[in-house]
Amino acid sequence: MRNSFPVLDYDREAADWHAKERARLSAGGRTPPFVDSQIAAIACVNGLTLATSNMGHFRAFQGLEVESWA
Repeated sequence: MRNSFPVLDYDREAADWHAKERARLSAGGRTPPFVDSQIAAIACVNGLTLATSNMGHFRAFQGLEVESWA
C-alpha cells in the first residue's frame, strides 16, 4: 500500500535539533514530552508548520511555526 502523504524521517538533523531544544527547555524547568519534542523537531528541520489541537505542547519550541488545528 502506498502512502498518500509523505512520511518524514526522524533523522540526525532532527535528533540534533531535538536534543538542543529539550536541553534548553529543561534548563528553564519546562521539559516537554519526549514524543512531542520529536514531532516538533521533524517539523522544524523540514521547514513545516505544525498544526495541532494542543498548542500548549508546542508553543515553547524556538524556531517552530505552530498553528491551531481547532
